[in-house]
Amino acid sequence: MTAGQAELQAELRIDRPSVTDGAALWRIAKESKALDLNSSYSYLLWCRDFAATSAVARDESGDPVGFVTGYVRPDRPGTLLVWQVAVDEAYRGRGLAASLLDGLVARIAADQDLRTVETTITPGNTASERLFSAFAERHGARLEREVLFDTGLFPDGPHDPEVLHRIGPLSPTPAA
Repeated sequence: MTAGQAELQAELRIDRPSVTDGAALWRIAKESKALDLNSSYSYLLWCRDFAATSAVARDESGDPVGFVTGYVRPDRPGTLLVWQVAVDEAYRGRGLAASLLDGLVARIAADQDLRTVETTITPGNTASERLFSAFAERHGARLEREVLFDTGLFPDGPHDPEVLHRIGPLSPTPAA
């Protein structure tokens, strides 16, 4: 952990989201300009139904400044699918996304046999590619990529393909 990450962890608190965080998560996603923005309703539902497999970072006032949302795949109970990761602009570049992801994976792995993390990333989303490549390195895991959803599958106009990034098997603790 870098000095900047230690300082950041001292000023922020990471925990589970609640329904009252839904609007803030929607705002952070919208302002990211990198994520597909879903309806505000979906963020409210996510904070209700998938809080156990999601995480939110809070500033000293308790306001959300970053989040990671995910779910354990019903057909693969050892796999966490990370849906979205976003950090408020004022907190970017300080390792918060990595801390959120590591913390969420550790929390879920403490309760169940978590072996794999999956996410999809559109080509050109360099920040997400770096985040998940570094995650794989920290956890001593392979990173495999394949197109999951090709451009032609999206009914709402032009959309880049979504490339599945599969990371695993995870080691019990992050590599030093």
